[in-house]
Amino acid sequence: MVSRTQVIMSTFVTISVDEKNTNLISDGFDIVKNVEMSLSSYNPKARIYLLNKNLHVEVDDNVYEALSLSKMYYKSTDGYFDITVGSITKDLYGFGESERVATPLELQNAKVAFNALRFDKKEAFTEQGIKVDLGGMGKGFAVDKVAEYFRSKGADSAVISASGDIRCLSVCKMDVQDPFFEDGSLLSFETTRDDLGITTSGNYNRYVESTKNNHLIDPKAKKPQTSFISITLIGELSSSDLDAYATAASVMPVKKAYEFLDALGVGYIIMQSDEEMVISKNIAKYAKNLLFSDTLKK
Repeated sequence: MVSRTQVIMSTFVTISVDEKNTNLISDGFDIVKNVEMSLSSYNPKARIYLLNKNLHVEVDDNVYEALSLSKMYYKSTDGYFDITVGSITKDLYGFGESERVATPLELQNAKVAFNALRFDKKEAFTEQGIKVDLGGMGKGFAVDKVAEYFRSKGADSAVISASGDIRCLSVCKMDVQDPFFEDGSLLSFETTRDDLGITTSGNYNRYVESTKNNHLIDPKAKKPQTSFISITLIGELSSSDLDAYATAASVMPVKKAYEFLDALGVGYIIMQSDEEMVISKNIAKYAKNLLFSDTLKK
């Protein structure tokens, strides 16, 4: 496999293909850059940034699809996936920009309301105080677009990775990052078949001062979640789906999160805030040869 890495969407994007398809790598990076120009809330030229700034924007195909998916995720997660948490992630905590700790009063007064976002195939509108943040599904969305293109070109031996969102078009070996040691691995495994997605959502990736002020915002309580350290999902669903559902499960009450994930039928590896690891009963459907790090062995 030949691998190349670029920094896009404020993260490391790595594309690996077999030697006969190396010409597709640059195309893959271009696709991710195109998605970024649609969905970024950081790039002043991106459409979502302009929507947040002007409360109105003409949408392109990526924006319309991403907003439509987000509406579906909002409904299927009982409102726990809500892209209007941008009023908290961007305006208050300023993740990725001028970061600070939001006060309880600021959080209480933040405007989070998916219904304040209106869109169709031509344009999108928001209300004053609403900020859209597609960080909970955008990287998975970009991975899907590259995977879709690779499949159309017959490149069935490839791995596309954007931070914690990974698509293995062929069987591959994966390491789950250790949330306690930056360069460590919590465990490793091999996927059981072709074209599976792996997504990890964790409170250790982005926070201010401590993980109590992390980027995973419960849109109902309007504050960062504290129940889970990391959630890794493995399954046949699209990477956008896995990304969104990992984000939503991370901010749900614990019992509801497990009921939700079990109903989805995905495999999961979860590190709770009490440092107990929970692995789904169906994990063998998606992963084999699980090898745990020495720190987890008793």
